[in-house]
This record gives sequence, C-alpha cells and structure tokens, in this order.
Amino acid sequence: MYSIDFQTEYEGAEIPVERMTAAICDVLDGFEEIDPESGVTVVITDDAHVRALNKQFRGVDAATDVLSFPADPPPEALDPTEVEPDYLGDLIIAYPYTKHQAEELGHALADELVLLVVHGTLHLLGFDHDTPEHQDEMWAEQAEVLARAGVSIVVPRYTFEDTSDSNG
Repeated sequence: MYSIDFQTEYEGAEIPVERMTAAICDVLDGFEEIDPESGVTVVITDDAHVRALNKQFRGVDAATDVLSFPADPPPEALDPTEVEPDYLGDLIIAYPYTKHQAEELGHALADELVLLVVHGTLHLLGFDHDTPEHQDEMWAEQAEVLARAGVSIVVPRYTFEDTSDSNG
C-alpha cells in the first residue's frame, strides 16, 4: 500500500491523519499507472515557512494554504530488482493560514485539510488549473474524491481573461 508520511512542524496542530491519508490514497487509486508502493510526504508547518518556499520556488512573496513539490523522476537503475517504489513528492501545508481560511469560509478545519491534500496530490500527478480546460479536468477529479470523502466544499473556479480576438 502507499507510503504516506506526515511530518508536523506546527505545535498543537489538529491533523485528521486518517482522513487525509484516505483521501490521498483515493486520488492515487484513480490512476492505474501509479505504483501501489508510491510515497507522498505531507508537512504541516507555519505560514512563514510556506511563505519562504512560495517566494523561493514560485516568486510569490506570500503565504498560501498548500504547496506541491513533485519529486524528480528516479534515476534509471541498472538492475530492475533495485528499483525503489516511486516517490511522488511533498505537500507543504501552512496550518495557521489553513485554519484561518476554514474559519473565514465556514468550513470544518478537517474538511479543509482533506481538500488541500486532494488538491495537492492532483498537482503531484501533473494536474493543473492554468487554463480553463485543465481546470475543468482537475476540478472534476477533485470533486469526485471530495464527494467520496464526505467533503461538501465547493471549490471556486478561477477566471481567465479572454485573450481571443473578438473580430475573428
């Protein structure tokens, strides 16, 4: 079964590990090509840590709820018996930011955390929301997993400016 590792760097964080693990596994189960021994690490940390990572890797000097860092593909092994299971990557969650966001939106914190690991795991698998079409695909996958997890949060859609020429 998948290897889901939780690292809590934020003192006093209330983490629904079992629900979050089940949601990650549900996402991964939807893709036959994912090795059942694959791993994901979830790091629960503070806003300052996430802000620093966001600035370093995305050029955005602000905290956010979750960051996804897909793992690099493993090097080719000379002996196929030495191949380790795929490591998919890391999900970094800013606990204070997420707690505040859940309170502001009227969501249960546990549901918000489940949403974040579903969203982040989809990013690890290559999903994105950078175009309307990509967002449609990602939001559909996300909605299915959230429904199975009993999370009724409706994730707002991003809007994209129409860059097409209105004359043609």
